Amino acid sequence: MSDLASRTLTIKKTLNAPVQLVWDAWTQAEHILKWWAPSGMEIKVIQHDFKVGGKWKYSMPMPDGNEFISEGTYKEIEEFKKIITSADFKPMTENVELQTYFEADGDSTKFTFSVVHATPEYCKQQEEMGFYNGWGSALERLVKLLETFN
Repeated sequence: MSDLASRTLTIKKTLNAPVQLVWDAWTQAEHILKWWAPSGMEIKVIQHDFKVGGKWKYSMPMPDGNEFISEGTYKEIEEFKKIITSADFKPMTENVELQTYFEADGDSTKFTFSVVHATPEYCKQQEEMGFYNGWGSALERLVKLLETFN
């Protein structure tokens, strides 16, 4: 695990919403529908069993008629603090771990989102394929959704 840093891509943000709202947006299917995909894309929630050992599966229709499938199994959940889940984003990214941390800071939330890859090479490939643009776009949608909660 000494190479963890070289296998991890991370986005940190301070979100202008209380931790309860950020948590709800991240954990409730009706909110996930509104932000999980990059801008301009839609998403369908196929399965969302938010508990340790529970599975999640989302589908994103692509312009070519195929479906982009996101799925995983929740490994750790600590309410208002962290969510750790396995994840596959087929056909582009498989066998990664999503680590999402929430830290209450008054009416804001310090938010850290990391994706841990099996190898440094795979991590670099995913970064070059557009990790920061793709997740950045989805997280901007999350920010806009949180603004509607206030």
